[in-house]
Amino acid sequence: MSSSPLDPAAALPTDPPGGAATLGGLALDAEALYVELLRAVRPLVQAETALVGVWSGGAWLAERLQRDLGRSGEVGVITSRLHRDDYGSRGLSGTADPTRLPFDVEGRPILLVDDVLFTGRTARAVINELFDFGRPARVMLAVLVDRGGRELPMAADASAARVSLPASQRLSLARAADGRFTFALEERR
Repeated sequence: MSSSPLDPAAALPTDPPGGAATLGGLALDAEALYVELLRAVRPLVQAETALVGVWSGGAWLAERLQRDLGRSGEVGVITSRLHRDDYGSRGLSGTADPTRLPFDVEGRPILLVDDVLFTGRTARAVINELFDFGRPARVMLAVLVDRGGRELPMAADASAARVSLPASQRLSLARAADGRFTFALEERR
């Protein structure tokens, strides 16, 4: 697993720049973390590897990684909504696009990409969804931020940063019109 602590240059005590979320006095710069994620996934991606982004932040990351890695073709987009274990309490989300995998999954290495890894439940759900389309040769997981708090035995093969947040807080990735990433720190609903 490739990971690094918060880059001190990205951790600012006050007035974070655009793209940074303040976490207990430190700023988490989504663009700086993206550069670290790109570096971390390079050795994981081979010619036959397909990138699949988890809707929505992971899909944005996968699209940009595909481009910045100089890869042709489309990335896949996957949603967890049909395999969530909290379906009874949350219901069916109408905000996620349906899964779109423009390639054959069978026997292919897959790099799942997501913005934040927390409990592991979304990762489990998208892996279940992925196997509905075939049996990949291997499934790897790359995340921008691993925030700990795992409830399932799930680990990222690559992560740009590890942070600790109270369970009451949520770290959300956003994408600006120019494609730049930013983080927002929100109270969980």
